[in-house]
Amino acid sequence: MRILAIFNGDYGQRHIDNVQMHAPPTWQIEIWPAPTYFPLVIDYPEDFLPDHLPAADLILSFAEHKGVAELLPDIARLTGAAAVLAAIDNEAWLPRGLARQLRGWLSDIGVACVTPKPLCSLTETTYRLGRRQLISYDNPFIAEFARFFGQPELRLRIDPAARVVAGVEVVRDAVCGCARYAAAGLVGAAVDEAAEKAGLLHHHFPCLASMGIDPEYGDTLMHVSGNVIKDNVAAAVKPYIRTITPR
Repeated sequence: MRILAIFNGDYGQRHIDNVQMHAPPTWQIEIWPAPTYFPLVIDYPEDFLPDHLPAADLILSFAEHKGVAELLPDIARLTGAAAVLAAIDNEAWLPRGLARQLRGWLSDIGVACVTPKPLCSLTETTYRLGRRQLISYDNPFIAEFARFFGQPELRLRIDPAARVVAGVEVVRDAVCGCARYAAAGLVGAAVDEAAEKAGLLHHHFPCLASMGIDPEYGDTLMHVSGNVIKDNVAAAVKPYIRTITPR
């Protein structure tokens, strides 16, 4: 799979570094550092695009300016991409209205587009836009990416006698690498404390999702993201949690 990853700040750089480090060897990953400044209205997108971009199957946009989203249809045409993943970990970088327009623009030219909010809500078939907005999609390139990066999935090995986490396998990492970081920190944790520890490790990584209240969740995207990994760990240790029956 040929991937073009776009960034213009530290948030995107972290994501790209993790993908490059842990991607399957069959993936070809090219990078475009997008401009960091855009006018309020982009009249001529070609003024902000390079003379050449490599051919790609999938475009990953980790940009920290909404102007990049306005360039994505042109980038898809230039690269021949069949799919676009545009992360929403901060609505200042990709507002919901623009994300809706982007999905429409790309659909009009036959390009699949997902805009997961937060990015770690992406699975091989769905992504979220809000607490009650689970969106299905069907695209082999996005699904292939989501096999390895997206909604964290950890497989815990429990020592039932000691009731501690004896080992953790990363089935699917968060794009930023947070799940892999949490997995390392969970080894040795007591089963009763593992879910809360996963949440603390997520916070200490640190997660770079927005700390402002998102109206479609009624919560911060950082907290929503933390709950994703906490819930995964909580489900894994649930059979080993001792409940005290009141007398």
